[in-house]
Amino acid sequence: MTLTPSPPLSASEIITEDDASIQGASLVDHHVGARIRERRTMMGLSQQQLAKMIGVTYQQAHKYERGLNRISAGRLFEIAQVLDVPVSYFFEGLQPGAESQPVSSRQRMFLELARNFALIDNDKHQEALSQMARALAAQSQAAQRDRDD
Repeated sequence: MTLTPSPPLSASEIITEDDASIQGASLVDHHVGARIRERRTMMGLSQQQLAKMIGVTYQQAHKYERGLNRISAGRLFEIAQVLDVPVSYFFEGLQPGAESQPVSSRQRMFLELARNFALIDNDKHQEALSQMARALAAQSQAAQRDRDD
């Protein structure tokens, strides 16, 4: 059996293959980082607090959340334990070949509202805030119906 060497790859072929693998991985890294940031925010933790809990610097935690540095399987497992979610949580919503959507300022505000609401330890205050939200929502819906008519 005779082996014939394959022709060498051109520079453009090498760059294209590397770029494709880097870009594909970075989409996943960005998605996982966004999910870490989302969960951290929901739990009311700062990046510094998360970094300390997983034994990395603040800068490293920041790079994880931005998708700039890849997260090893062991580190992701540790982050999942600290954030009290299964590892699969970080991959939810990830579509093959689709770009992940960054969390909008409105979504971030909603997450912060939910986190802050959960931190209110007075049941009467929580109920009052809930009633106010219902009243404002009903007022907005009525105004929208009036505009539509």
